[in-house]
Amino acid sequence: MLKRIITAIVAIAIFVPVCVFSNTIFFPIAIAILSFVGVFEMSKCLGLHKNLWLTIPLYIIALGAPIFRIFVTSNTFFLAHIPVVFIGMLIYILAYVMLRKNKDNLSDVLTLYALCIFVIAGFTSIVLVRAVHNGAKIYLLAFLGAWICDTFAYFTGKFFGKHKLIPEISPKKTIEGSVGGIVFTIGGFAIYGLIMNTYFEADLSYLTLCIYGLILPIISQFGDLIASSIKRQYNLKDYGFIFPGHGGVLDRFDGVLLVAPTLYVLNHFIG
Repeated sequence: MLKRIITAIVAIAIFVPVCVFSNTIFFPIAIAILSFVGVFEMSKCLGLHKNLWLTIPLYIIALGAPIFRIFVTSNTFFLAHIPVVFIGMLIYILAYVMLRKNKDNLSDVLTLYALCIFVIAGFTSIVLVRAVHNGAKIYLLAFLGAWICDTFAYFTGKFFGKHKLIPEISPKKTIEGSVGGIVFTIGGFAIYGLIMNTYFEADLSYLTLCIYGLILPIISQFGDLIASSIKRQYNLKDYGFIFPGHGGVLDRFDGVLLVAPTLYVLNHFIG
């Protein structure tokens, strides 16, 4: 427990400056590093991290996508062109398997591609949310939506949990914990709105925040369960060890990877 607490304190000490300078290139660079490490962890999970012909192009995209956003005029321009990169990568992978004369399992290679694109898209969405017109006010919800839910789902489940959620994937998660995570996230978002409106002259809608607070923790739990399911299929306890006591980047950001793109979509249609 002491190791987890120390790691959390150090992580917060790093996270705060990243947020303070979120309007500079420092922010997308930090997100790009997380994206890179996440792709490495996923590649290692699948046992393909030593195949540099497959992984190096994915590393380049993982680093490049979050940083590339700051050099284009808008999210619309970015989203219109980034699929070209993903399609090009898919063609490269298929050609690679063909030229290798099926020495590599096509199913494993395509799984690697799909899961790494999922990781890259999730982290890049954080930068996209920060770049929208009200991004400075709402991008933190991508993190809070996952971490508030995760924290309070744990404590609610620990003290009140009786009914298992999906024991085949995550034996410790309970229905009571899941509901508690959602309820506390709604309250946390309302408090966030109060702080932003009072001290930072924002004009955030409490109704919209409550809608986000209902949807995002549900999505976060799906992300958590998806990550847990992948680990179980590949017999892993943690994706990595970069956060002692907490695991790897994917262990800490599994919910964020689904919350961030969902937040971007919600903000587009509701915000």
